[in-house]
Amino acid sequence: MEIAPELQFKHYTVAEARLPADALMQVSEIALSEVAICCDLERHVFYAGHTDGQVAEALRASHWFEVRDWVGAGRPGAL
Repeated sequence: MEIAPELQFKHYTVAEARLPADALMQVSEIALSEVAICCDLERHVFYAGHTDGQVAEALRASHWFEVRDWVGAGRPGAL
């Protein structure tokens, strides 16, 4: 990703990513093993363009950042 080259984005299923419980509660009607998320798990940053819309909205309400918001916030937690 050009806007945040220090991040390592990978595709996971929501089940593989082990997302926070508060976010998972908001997407309870979908099969977590079939829904995709594109993210840097270590820094809790996701790319909404490659993430299921319901999951992206749930993550926005948690401590996770969408990549553009992460850049705009000064790259919190960046190494």
